[in-house]
Amino acid sequence: MPLAVLALAVGAFGIGTTEFVMMGLLPDVAGDLHVSIPAAGHLVSAYALGVVIGAPLLAAVTARLPRRHVLIGLMALFVVGNALTALAPGYHWLLAARLLSGLPHGAFFGVGAVVATAMVPPERKARSVSLMVLGLTLANVVGVPAATLMGQHLGWRATFLAVSAIGVAAIASLAVLVPHDRGHAPAAGLRRELAALRSLPVWLALLTTVAGFGALFSAYSYITPMLTGSAGYAEAGVTLLLALFGVGATVGNLLGGGLADRSTRGTLFGGLIALAVVLALFPLMMRTEWSAALAVALLGTAAFATGSPLQLMVMEKASTAPSLASAANQAAFNLANAGGAWIGGLALAAGLGVTSPALAGAALAVLGLAVAGTAQRVDLRRAGAGAVRGRERVVASHMPAAARPGVPPRSSGTADLREETVGAEGGPGGPGPGPGTA
Repeated sequence: MPLAVLALAVGAFGIGTTEFVMMGLLPDVAGDLHVSIPAAGHLVSAYALGVVIGAPLLAAVTARLPRRHVLIGLMALFVVGNALTALAPGYHWLLAARLLSGLPHGAFFGVGAVVATAMVPPERKARSVSLMVLGLTLANVVGVPAATLMGQHLGWRATFLAVSAIGVAAIASLAVLVPHDRGHAPAAGLRRELAALRSLPVWLALLTTVAGFGALFSAYSYITPMLTGSAGYAEAGVTLLLALFGVGATVGNLLGGGLADRSTRGTLFGGLIALAVVLALFPLMMRTEWSAALAVALLGTAAFATGSPLQLMVMEKASTAPSLASAANQAAFNLANAGGAWIGGLALAAGLGVTSPALAGAALAVLGLAVAGTAQRVDLRRAGAGAVRGRERVVASHMPAAARPGVPPRSSGTADLREETVGAEGGPGGPGPGPGTA
């Protein structure tokens, strides 16, 4: 793998840290700004909203710019957003800064995935994407716990200044390691980029992302009450289990990347089936501490095994606009975050039990399987129609001109004889394939 993928992983590490660390710092932020915990929770939503807005918008606006410059510019915006978060004088300023911090998230992963896949052979594309996303999963193992600990001892503002420093390191890495000649986007205008999103296979791939990762966040958003209310863990032990989820996610991400290079769709189906099974077993596995810990790790593994194949599939379906489609997939991921948490909350509010969000997630995983199956049928139908049209063109090319639809009959004579001779012998000079053979 080229070292440029390492630079992308550094940026992904910073982005993953700033996205998830706010969840662990909500009590500190709420106490410092004198707001309620639910109000502080809006800071998480503001970041997600920034991702949804910024992912397609920034990817489309920067479509004609050199991708290396785009990546550096996006990380510069990331640094500014996190620095403003650390320096925000009040709650509403902090909301605006979190929104700004989220804007470059999706576009960075979208453009980064295109750059990562452009630098490797086709049989290693999924693995290159998984290594870039490795920075995001490692953020859950190392970055978020360390940043949370820093925030609890030095103040939450110090955390976001440290995240800004990670962004600066990512900018330096991108400037040194991403080559100029591999970082330029094709001259596709905004209209062509947007036209690619009108494709049904692209939307089916995006809907698979929403359903599949909605399944994850339906359960993961309420993992703490499951662990404390059902498995019997103390709140102090939850942090270690969340790091265990990050370990599982890292393993699943690497496993999915390696398998997707062999079979993209097979890896996607396998990951979604595994996710549905793990979530369906959550009520049983949450009865003891050891099985609950295993369930948390398996949840991360199954969910993130689908990440690379989904990203690669979206890019392939929108081959004329891979940056925009890849960024839109990140927006879909954050819609899954919000929608999955909402659906899991509905299950809890209905009084179905503390583990009911996991069962709701299992239903979403099955829905994701159904959408992925529909996408496969659409692909097969289109491939079959394309093959029929190809055969029709071959047959038409071997027909005499007078018999071709829309071609006026020609007078008989030497011209017809010459055409038949060319079609039969491949042209003057001896036998060879006819013009329609190729």
